[in-house]
Amino acid sequence: MRQKLSRRDFLKMIRYFFLSSFVVGSGTLAHGIFLGPDELDVQDVEIQLPRLPDRFTGFRIVQFSDLHMGGWMNGERLRKVTDAVKQQQPDLVVITGDFFNGPVWNENSNHAADEFVEELSQLTADFTTLGVLGNHDYWSDAEKVRKALQRCGVIEIGNGFYSLKRDGQELHIAGVDDVWYKHDNLNEVLSKLPETGTAILLAHEPDFADVSSKTGRFGLQLSGHSHGGQIVLPFIGAPILPRLAQKYPSGLYKVGDMWQYTNRGVGMADLPIRINCPPEITVFTLNPA
Repeated sequence: MRQKLSRRDFLKMIRYFFLSSFVVGSGTLAHGIFLGPDELDVQDVEIQLPRLPDRFTGFRIVQFSDLHMGGWMNGERLRKVTDAVKQQQPDLVVITGDFFNGPVWNENSNHAADEFVEELSQLTADFTTLGVLGNHDYWSDAEKVRKALQRCGVIEIGNGFYSLKRDGQELHIAGVDDVWYKHDNLNEVLSKLPETGTAILLAHEPDFADVSSKTGRFGLQLSGHSHGGQIVLPFIGAPILPRLAQKYPSGLYKVGDMWQYTNRGVGMADLPIRINCPPEITVFTLNPA
């Protein structure tokens, strides 16, 4: 049975269409609809961390985010993403939320979960993969999302952490659960974290950096959520950004003494439109400051 288009989705469709048509013209709009979403951009970013142990010099982390399985993203498209991740030969893979689209969990979601498990299992078989949930995961069904992660070997670290060790030296990857729905508990994370060792934080919503940076415990926060706006207009930027992604919508920022990086995501929650904002996987190379 076909789903009715909600008023919210209808207004978004009209808003996207007129913004895109008015500024960039029909040719670029067509490119954005039909080609942009598939043009995966691999960004290489060097991060210098003052307290990074020397055994982790050159450590490579690949981040991707916002798959939104059950929407535009399907198994075939996800395979292109995971193949690109594998080509980078990272030391670690992190996924910063919105694995599934929502707004409800239905038969389409079950099919999407099976495709997700099939593709991600091939990634986790070769690379340790960590993740945190996003707002769409709670909007869908957080427990079913967690079951899908467990089935394919993605290690969820919401309000917890995962430690990597090399010759007695440690690098901690911490995570907070979704901030939008107020499931985050940074105090719990800090109480669990060892006092020594560099720590990196995964948080779906990037503007949480204003909170996490003040702790002084994290050298880097990795986020998604914004999709970069999906449409980025010349001289204007992204006219439409979600709550909790207004300040740090895309790329690298310095927030206090902490680096913040916002990944543009690989999927889309609404229409499959990306203009001047291609989907992204990010390859971080860690070095001591």
